[in-house]
Amino acid sequence: MKSFIRNSIYIGIVFTSLGLTACGSESSSSVTTNADNAAKSIVISGSTFARPFFENVLEKYKIRDQSTQYAYHSVGSGAGIEQFITGEADIGTTDAPINTAESSRLKEGYEEIIITSGMIGIAYNIDGVNTPLNLPRDVYTDIFLGKITQWNDPRIQSANADISLPKSHIQLITRSDSSGTTYAFTQHLSAISPEWKNAFGVQKFIDWPGKAMKAKGNEGVSQRLSITKNSIGYVEFGFAKQLGLKMARLENKHGKFLLPDIKSGQVSFNDEQYPESEERASSISDPDGYPIVTYTWALIRKDYSDPRKTEKVRDLIKWTLNDGQKLAEDLYYLPLSEQIIRSEQSKL
Repeated sequence: MKSFIRNSIYIGIVFTSLGLTACGSESSSSVTTNADNAAKSIVISGSTFARPFFENVLEKYKIRDQSTQYAYHSVGSGAGIEQFITGEADIGTTDAPINTAESSRLKEGYEEIIITSGMIGIAYNIDGVNTPLNLPRDVYTDIFLGKITQWNDPRIQSANADISLPKSHIQLITRSDSSGTTYAFTQHLSAISPEWKNAFGVQKFIDWPGKAMKAKGNEGVSQRLSITKNSIGYVEFGFAKQLGLKMARLENKHGKFLLPDIKSGQVSFNDEQYPESEERASSISDPDGYPIVTYTWALIRKDYSDPRKTEKVRDLIKWTLNDGQKLAEDLYYLPLSEQIIRSEQSKL
């Protein structure tokens, strides 16, 4: 009887041990699988300004790394920063440098790396006007301040004597989301207009004066401009170009009226390496420099939970800084200078 009891206890211990071993094995396998899955998926969220460039980069880069799923979520710079902070995104892209309040929420080290640059244009859709419109600095500032409200305003007309402007209300179209494009545009307005600087300053989101029509992303603003008569808005140059929107000639600090294009944009970056202050608009010394240009930054963690993901993210950014720059001009972005590329690579 005692022998039977001892054998029963032994058998029970053996089966319990086997069960624990099996569970441990399953747990270990689960952890490994989760790590593998984490390394095989990389999510980039943020800038609508940079979406066409980054989607093209990923399309080409996937040929190099077919084992990983890459996804770009065009949600705006503000949401991109937020998703990077919360961990929803592995990489955040933004046209506005991360600020102190945002970076203080990050529990781990990060790098902020310039990946592309481009231009912000002022596009318009004026009934019956098919030639480029000249907009002096004080004029387009006052349009967005809500002080100039009619297309045939004498100040607009005097800069466009050969154009018959309609007696129509100017419909502003602006961003509804937290936007790096808005940040760069208001940074420019703050640099050239003390009134704008005192009233609104530099922000990713603006409660625009007057009855502005709002749209989400550069995509939304461009589309809204294309179907709204007598409208005006600020938008990434490439989006406007792709939709065939009419672009205004903007006055630079030298009094020259320029359309955005690759040549005038690249000239604007020749004077200083990092245009992070409000002085960017007033520091472009070349008379052929287009007045509203900006960078896009990628936010990456110094170390991800999986070393393989760290390696993959860094390799993607390195490729973007090198081979990826060849894709810029065809999409109406500005390739980074060798000086910028070397500086940004040193962070990796």
